[in-house]
Amino acid sequence: MNSILGLGKYLFAVPFAVFGIMHLMNAKEMAGMAPFGGPIIVYFTGLCLIAATVSILIGKYDKLATALLGLLLLLIALFVHAKGLSAATDAGASAASMSNMLKDIMLAGAAWMYSASLSRDKSIIN
Repeated sequence: MNSILGLGKYLFAVPFAVFGIMHLMNAKEMAGMAPFGGPIIVYFTGLCLIAATVSILIGKYDKLATALLGLLLLLIALFVHAKGLSAATDAGASAASMSNMLKDIMLAGAAWMYSASLSRDKSIIN
């Protein structure tokens, strides 16, 4: 059973790498959703997602990385998805924005739980 539970770290971390790569590949298309409206912020968040993934997988600075990842996800929920929720013109777009906002809030909580309980490298923050 522990070997199955050990997959949790990978199931949590690897999708962030995929999202990070998607940010890097589609920065111009995603820039319209960014709070400051430029592809630079999309590239930056993509690199943050990839860096967090690497940190979680190798266990180096993972407490700091997951604490910051939780903050990033909460900011995305508030500034990207909440903005999309208020700008939605139909029920389908509104439901999608709400789902994405709740997903990011949930993942922020999971990142902070990882930081508090599962992280191995507590050299930067205790």
